[in-house]
Amino acid sequence: MLDIAEELNRWVEQGRDFAVATVVAVGGSAPRRPGAALAVDADGTAIGSVSGGCVEGAVYELCRQALEDGEAVLERFGYSDDDAFAVGLTCGGIIDILVTPVRVGDPVRPVIAAGLKAAASGEAAALARIVSGPTHLVGRALLVRADGSYDNGSHDGGCYGDGSRGGGSYDSGSYRGGFGAHPELDRTVAAEAGAFLDAGRTGTLEIGEQGSRCGAPLTVLVESSVPAPRMIVFGAIDFASALVRVGKFLNYHVTVCDARPVFATRARFPEADEIVVEWPHRYLERTEVDARTVLCVLTHDAKFDVPLLQLALRLPVAYVGAMGSRRTHLDRNDRLREVGVTELELARLRSPIGLDLGARTPEETALSIAAEIVADRRGGSGVSLTGAHTPIHHDVASAPVGRIGSVA
Repeated sequence: MLDIAEELNRWVEQGRDFAVATVVAVGGSAPRRPGAALAVDADGTAIGSVSGGCVEGAVYELCRQALEDGEAVLERFGYSDDDAFAVGLTCGGIIDILVTPVRVGDPVRPVIAAGLKAAASGEAAALARIVSGPTHLVGRALLVRADGSYDNGSHDGGCYGDGSRGGGSYDSGSYRGGFGAHPELDRTVAAEAGAFLDAGRTGTLEIGEQGSRCGAPLTVLVESSVPAPRMIVFGAIDFASALVRVGKFLNYHVTVCDARPVFATRARFPEADEIVVEWPHRYLERTEVDARTVLCVLTHDAKFDVPLLQLALRLPVAYVGAMGSRRTHLDRNDRLREVGVTELELARLRSPIGLDLGARTPEETALSIAAEIVADRRGGSGVSLTGAHTPIHHDVASAPVGRIGSVA
């Protein structure tokens, strides 16, 4: 649901009633991953997608029904061998979809509204929703923030948490906030959701109704909203300009860094989020990176490359690639060994950067670099799908529908 947070946040601000259908889990081949959503408002306007078109019509009707009766429902869709025209996934997969009404006055609306607002503003937050279990709990939600606090979305005394994962309060002997069930359930789900948030993951977990492995089992969907991952492009050259455009298309926060002020200008890189005039290795020393950050070294100049890569290859980032010919690559590796870079560290370096597409132009080269980044992230081989027998989707393996699983 958080993948369409900006549009849904506007609906909330406009006071619209709507229902949202969210992919909870997938089995086999399926076009969308957990967290993908389709929403329908009271006027019949629809946004988003849960299947790329296979079951959208049926899910649309489920949303309309949820708006009428106010009931959350979990529905499974799969391939039908008996009737080629039956509602199902022609790709052969199975998806579970949670449909939740979000009407003015519904108890779940405040927490969903808070989650949508957080996601739309770029705040790190995780939205946990009960997707299966006791009927009275299905569809209930809990919002977990980056500082570990969690709340039920209201701002009139309904916020809970003491800055650690596992807040909550009692009032006159009855628990307020969260799922409205056992307080330990809130604390346990908040701790689990915090771990999902730290990793930027969306997926499901199973837990007992009282917050342990005991009691009636619940399945909880945790959707993480995190700031856009960073792409840092070192070297303000024409290839960098094309890579910035592709990086923005892939929803990265893109920084261009070069020590030469005549090249690192806003005029040359109008689409970059940030332009830094500084020696690359010095900037990398002081800037924040994480496990989703990609570093693209396009300088192919030893005085920039060697100190930069010496540092970059020791950082816990997702990808490090460097431009240059094969001769440049071999020479650069020798220089890196001379300054103490190990063979294990060198093995992390993608050089020459990009996949073999036969690219010539800056735009084609940017495409080959982006393709390698995606393949590296998703575990793809980079080979043509035509005639291949490899899976089309290479995400972190999802558990079968109904079991514990998560995806990146």
